[in-house]
Amino acid sequence: MAEKKGFENLNTGVLPSDIFESTNLDMKDILAPAAVDITPKDIFIGDKIARTLFVISYPRFLSQDWFTPIINLDKVFDVAIMIHPVQTELALRSFQKKVAEVQSQINERERKGFVRDPVLDIAYQDLEGLRDKLQQAEERLFDVGVYITIYANDRNELDKVESELKSILDAKLVYLKPAIFQQEQAYRSVLPLMTDELEVHYKMNSAPLSSIFPFVSFDLTSDKGILWGINRHNASLVLFDRFSMPNYNSVTFAVSGSGKSYSTKLEIIRTLMFDADVIVIDPEQEYGFLAEATGGRYFNISLTSEHHINPFDLPAPREDESGADVLRSNIIFLVGLFRIMLGGLTPEEDSIIDRAISETYALKDITPDINFADIEPPLLSDFEIVLSGMNGTESLLQRLEKYTRGTWSGFLNQPTNVDITKRFTVFSVRNMEDELKPVAVYIVTHHIWTAIRKEIRKRLLVVDEAWWMMKSEDTASFLFGLAKRGRKYYLGIATITQDVNDFLRSPYGLPILTNSSIQILLKQSPTTIDLVQQTFHLTDEEKYLLLESGVGEGLFFAGLKHVAIKVYASYTEDQIVSSDPAQMLAIAKAKKELAEAKG
Repeated sequence: MAEKKGFENLNTGVLPSDIFESTNLDMKDILAPAAVDITPKDIFIGDKIARTLFVISYPRFLSQDWFTPIINLDKVFDVAIMIHPVQTELALRSFQKKVAEVQSQINERERKGFVRDPVLDIAYQDLEGLRDKLQQAEERLFDVGVYITIYANDRNELDKVESELKSILDAKLVYLKPAIFQQEQAYRSVLPLMTDELEVHYKMNSAPLSSIFPFVSFDLTSDKGILWGINRHNASLVLFDRFSMPNYNSVTFAVSGSGKSYSTKLEIIRTLMFDADVIVIDPEQEYGFLAEATGGRYFNISLTSEHHINPFDLPAPREDESGADVLRSNIIFLVGLFRIMLGGLTPEEDSIIDRAISETYALKDITPDINFADIEPPLLSDFEIVLSGMNGTESLLQRLEKYTRGTWSGFLNQPTNVDITKRFTVFSVRNMEDELKPVAVYIVTHHIWTAIRKEIRKRLLVVDEAWWMMKSEDTASFLFGLAKRGRKYYLGIATITQDVNDFLRSPYGLPILTNSSIQILLKQSPTTIDLVQQTFHLTDEEKYLLLESGVGEGLFFAGLKHVAIKVYASYTEDQIVSSDPAQMLAIAKAKKELAEAKG
């Protein structure tokens, strides 16, 4: 009779410990696909199909960025660059033999009286030049293999991707071939295992090899400019100067709480250090502490404020313009202003307003020939007097009365007492009634524009929550005009908004966007992400990155390049620019305690 074992299964003879061991999963079991099928030209990996290609030929010269279109291609693929150093002594021996062969062919053609072969002459010169550089240790020689594995859901899609890759590289005289009957070895060569099983190499010296550096298009680091953040792709610094672009404008789209104002304040601080003036239109009173910390000016524009801007002011003409040009330009501005103030104008009312403005200036003896620096400009009440003496103006006077004698009279009907000669100036319109905000922003922006045209200096104008200006066609048109004309006056416009729909719905939204060399996309709302993806031609990966981004994270576009970015600030910068309510209360409490201690 067989002896009974304590823990052994009598039917199978398998111990429970063996059963447990057989159910354990290794890492390779987790990572490996469900199945792999290898064909001569492809390899099926789970529900995907892959194909590996290798570079078989290069031109005589390689440009610095020849590989950039491949890296930026909106496809799923892996790239492996295998670099095997060749001993210089062995290379020189090989070169000596090759030079002798080429020289022999040239001599043989000369002996037979043939016409010189330019291909042989160029080959001889190249070999001699490279041999000299190798001997002087200016260059090194390498065996280089470039392998690309592309992925798709079916063969048709895979063939299209291969065709696209080949067409891009064929134009640069770089030729690809699929690894026929070697797909398994080729695929393993592309995996991050540091094994080169394909071994399809091309000899290259140091200079052309450096042109294959794969991350050239993912860096936005220049030798000048400010720090925008950290490149999330490779942890490099995103250093960039907006004033080095074709235009100096930027647009920032982000939901509330994603860090758009925080990143804008950081740019302001860093821009001020590079000898540039900054002007901000602040709708939420977020830049007051920053203005105080940097020694700037802060103007609170409201019905009860002590700060006023007279829209009838006339700047002194510049050297390239006449008094008639200035007067005509300001009349056009005032017609647009009254169109906003009075809720629109009929063609007849538009004509009456235009004539009344001209007569109001004439009432103060202001003509194109006088010196505008010595005049006392008219006020809105003077315009009302002129308008009251004209026929058919009853409706206009009724709508204008609230600005001259009603509750809104303190805002517009006063001489200008605002000076924006400081390096940093903030105009806050938070306390202005919502109905008057478009009027206030329009007047403030025009006042800024007048100062900018008067003296050309490097300036940045920040328009926060720009969707306020996009509500009215006149204010949106004026902002677009600034974006188009600002470059002539060394002015960059930073447009910031959280309402992408309202901004792009305006007929001036997309033109402003296309006239901005820099675009910053931080965290986006699921309700607007499809519009953002369509507008900026984002991939699905970039779309989900914006949906899942944390505070201060997103995409940074500069011209044709863009990178994933993370905004960072030093401790001192963070204390100045933070708009977190808890942190602001802590700072206010600390300031109060410090004041009490000093008292």
